[in-house]
Amino acid sequence: MRPTATPSREEAGLNPDFELYDNVGRTAEQIRAYHTRSATSDDLHRWAKRDAEGFRTQHPLPTQPLPVPDLAPYLTALAAAETPAEFSTVTNALLEAAEPLLHTVVDYLAAAAQWRRQNRGAAQGSPPVLLRDAASRILTALAMAADADLQMLRAHYDPSPDIDTLLKQAQGSRGTPPAPPPTGQHPGSGGPRR
Repeated sequence: MRPTATPSREEAGLNPDFELYDNVGRTAEQIRAYHTRSATSDDLHRWAKRDAEGFRTQHPLPTQPLPVPDLAPYLTALAAAETPAEFSTVTNALLEAAEPLLHTVVDYLAAAAQWRRQNRGAAQGSPPVLLRDAASRILTALAMAADADLQMLRAHYDPSPDIDTLLKQAQGSRGTPPAPPPTGQHPGSGGPRR
């Protein structure tokens, strides 16, 4: 028995003017894939899963997501924080709790970027470079959060002097000579030389 060809839209009695409405319920990626005749990310993952069945049997991986930390105590404490010191306490506690997991993810991404030495001479935008950049950005996010905490503490405990006040002090002291050095020392003499 010979398979029958799929009828065209006209043969099936469908008006081509209504083709636009066939996209209802589809994602932008599915529509683009249809028009470019390319695979969607779901297609690619489905094919990879099918082709790696034997590998997954030999190397069983956890199917459950990693445990998510309970943010409730941090969010409750953050809502109750009233001073920069209290804010810093909560922020640092969360960063310290999350850091081991995030560093583990960074280590994996770095190893994945070097898989089979594909990172050697890899072009910008290639998978090894993207993996390396992802690892770097996780570390950057941690550093940015720590920097935000320090800036808040610095603004509270060690604020920058007011520029206008400094300028007025500098202008007021232009006419006065610098203070003399302490007695017993002359400018330029650093003491006896050996």
